[in-house]
Amino acid sequence: MTIENMSFEEALKNLEETVKKLEVGKISLNEMISSYEYALKLKDYCSKKLEEAKIRVNIVANNGGEVELKQFEEEAND
Repeated sequence: MTIENMSFEEALKNLEETVKKLEVGKISLNEMISSYEYALKLKDYCSKKLEEAKIRVNIVANNGGEVELKQFEEEAND
C-alpha cells in the first residue's frame, strides 16, 4: 500500500514502528537510510492530514458552529 492510500492512523502507526526500528539500530546502514527516508515521507503525510483537518475544523468554527458542506479544495484556495 502506498502512503497516499493510508489513513492517518495507518500512517502514524507505520511511522511509530519505523522509528522504533531505527532506535533499536540493529539494521544495516542501507536499511537505516531507507527507513529514515520512509519515516520522513510518513511524517510529511501525517502533517498534511493534520493541517487538512485543522482547516476543516476552522471552516466549521467560522460558520458559527453551523455545519455547511463545502468542497475542501474550494475553501483551501480562497
